[in-house]
Amino acid sequence: MSKPESYYVVSNPLPAEEKRLTVLFAGESQTKPEHRLGPKVYDYYLIHYVISGKGVFSSQGEEYALGAGDSFIIEPEQLISYVSDESDPWHYCWIAFTGEQAAPSVSATGLNPLLPIIHTTRNRHIPVLFRHIQQALKAKKTNAQLKSVGYLHLLLGEYCEALASSTAAGPITEAESDRIVQQAIHYLSTQYAEPITIELMAESLGYNRAYLSRMFKRHTKVTPVTFLLKLRVDKAKLLLRERLELTIEQIASSVGFYDPLYFSKQFRRWYGVSPTEYRNQMKSL
Repeated sequence: MSKPESYYVVSNPLPAEEKRLTVLFAGESQTKPEHRLGPKVYDYYLIHYVISGKGVFSSQGEEYALGAGDSFIIEPEQLISYVSDESDPWHYCWIAFTGEQAAPSVSATGLNPLLPIIHTTRNRHIPVLFRHIQQALKAKKTNAQLKSVGYLHLLLGEYCEALASSTAAGPITEAESDRIVQQAIHYLSTQYAEPITIELMAESLGYNRAYLSRMFKRHTKVTPVTFLLKLRVDKAKLLLRERLELTIEQIASSVGFYDPLYFSKQFRRWYGVSPTEYRNQMKSL
């Protein structure tokens, strides 16, 4: 059963002249199957948000299949067209705005003619902000300009954050990779005495354990497990030499080893002697 077609638009009751940024109008529509607009150009900015259904947006010779939660932006004088799906026509809302601050405000989000779409499926704030803009204009009060522009700034801020997140999720640079490894080293160096695991570290940094381990080894030539083990043994060596009042068991516990026998085994592996033998050597110096 097809959804009934609907169309609603509300305009700013105040004139747009000489304002740095002005919301011209906002609206919402349940389109009919294969409803098409364009090819055409506008002399203002338009942002559409797809509430439900599907459609295709075309700009700069590219076609973008969009669905619920997606947005697309139309810049002034850009030749565009968009058409709703034949079987599941989209229901979308939109906002039109203009002014000398419109272009820099849009540019600050990361949206541009070469990147005119954004996937915001999980962002619940965006459709709410569209509705707030509609309500501010519909009220036709003297604060319509201030409120609608305020909500527009918040909307662009949400798009900026969403685009930044999607970029961060992509391939990382060598500098970013090095920064993440340095974070891992700092994590291990400050928490070596705690019952930490590489899984916990990876989770705290927001990366898959296997991926983080590969990155760590590429930068340091050792795995995080080996790095942590050597770090603990080195700290124990320092305590064996400087804290003679501590027992071997106390030192083992102080550096994150909770099995004294395992600690002794690892210490011998790295230094060729047991912790007791090393301490006796230090006493004889």
